[in-house]
Amino acid sequence: MGHDLEMRKAVSCLVFLLLLASVLAAQSGRRSTVETSPTATPTPAPAVPQPSFSESVPHPPRIRPADQPDSGKLATPLTVADNDTVKVETSLVTIPVSVFDRNGLYVAGLKQENFTIFENGLEQQIAYFGTQDKPFTVVLLLDTSPSTQYRIEEIHKAAEAFVDQLGVNDSVIVIEFNSSVKVQCERTRDRERIYRGIERAKFGDGTSLYNAVDEALRKQLSKVDGRKAVVLFTDGVDTTSRKNSYESTLKFAEESDSLVFPIYFDTYAENRDVIQIGTRREDYELGRRYLLELAEETGGRVFRPESTPGGLERAFEGIAEELRRQYNIGYIPNAEGKPGERRTIKVRVDRPGLAIRARDSYVIGAARPQPGKQ
Repeated sequence: MGHDLEMRKAVSCLVFLLLLASVLAAQSGRRSTVETSPTATPTPAPAVPQPSFSESVPHPPRIRPADQPDSGKLATPLTVADNDTVKVETSLVTIPVSVFDRNGLYVAGLKQENFTIFENGLEQQIAYFGTQDKPFTVVLLLDTSPSTQYRIEEIHKAAEAFVDQLGVNDSVIVIEFNSSVKVQCERTRDRERIYRGIERAKFGDGTSLYNAVDEALRKQLSKVDGRKAVVLFTDGVDTTSRKNSYESTLKFAEESDSLVFPIYFDTYAENRDVIQIGTRREDYELGRRYLLELAEETGGRVFRPESTPGGLERAFEGIAEELRRQYNIGYIPNAEGKPGERRTIKVRVDRPGLAIRARDSYVIGAARPQPGKQ
């Protein structure tokens, strides 16, 4: 009896060991199958072809009131040489274009065939192309309002530093603004007169920034031929303009052929405890946005003294070089338009990896009177 019991235990152990061995073998086989199965090779994504050209980038859209007809920039004579003009029977659109490489260096030496212009998505035939290194006219627009009282010396020095970068044939107009707008120096190439005009810019009450922009663009530079720009030293806050507004000055800036380069001084920290200033942080944000849009609408750019690589002197060198060496491109639109109609513009250069800065739209305006005619 005991012998049978021992035999049954031995058989049971043998059966158990056989079952265990088969289970382990099966598991080992499954692992082996997984481990030895070939790894699936992912299908590579098709390479995205890189464009062989560079294009200007449209600015972020802003909310605009309905466009109304206004004095425009389009029906202007086409300047071919200093003393020769060719009058056109239809509207000529002229665009200053700046081209930079990845390092921010200006790209010179491009020719007309390197450029393509699109209006409302349709290619336009270039009628004029200018690259001459010609003199230009600059308005120095100096904010002398109470909010800039802690920065006035810095503004004076910055304005004089910009003048130092100009060529002997470049002209300057000096305008200061506070509650009023005053021309401190008429258009001149005389450096001593320009420096004296800058030094005469002193404090006053209020800030009529919008009136000052209108004075610079509409009353001064609209009468000047050739390359022209406004270098605007301000914190952007307007408190006393009555004749002009945020929108009216931006609209005229769109229609003008002058570039605007704001030098933005954030004076909020110095003035937030001065009760009589009466401005809020929201006013400074509005001012900053105004300067950004003013630059974008004209093809310029905003500089901040505290964050400009190389400082303002390097920035001024760049502005002066850009104004002297910009490409001026003119075309006659394929399709006629009505006053007040907005047209989009895109500039293409047949080289990759470049940054192109130019205005991205314009508003068709009424014909500008020719010189000597009212």
